[in-house]
Amino acid sequence: MTVFHLIAVGAGGFLGAISRYYIARKLNKTVEDNHLPVGTLLVNLIGSFLLGFIVSVGVDGLYILFIGTGFLGAFTTFSTFNKELYTLKKFPGKWFMYFSYTYVGGIIFGLLGYLFGISI
Repeated sequence: MTVFHLIAVGAGGFLGAISRYYIARKLNKTVEDNHLPVGTLLVNLIGSFLLGFIVSVGVDGLYILFIGTGFLGAFTTFSTFNKELYTLKKFPGKWFMYFSYTYVGGIIFGLLGYLFGISI
């Protein structure tokens, strides 16, 4: 690990976190009011697709650190997803939808990104 590796991860993480924050602020409604957190769901599905894609096209070196570990690591969010699931527990139907959309959707979008990458 070199200082360039750390800079690549840090710069990507900075951009990914800001991007996630912006999208979530624009699209998320109040979870406490029985709304699905669409912004968080969207960033997690987009991140899954993009990670599948960059893996399939063979991105490596500093680029995988910048994009995969840094940007997509900060862009997607497991902790916020779990906090929102906890908040949705009083709405079992919404809880199940959000849980299913995130996990099943993440797997499907990751596979779609991978397949898209190998097809081009």
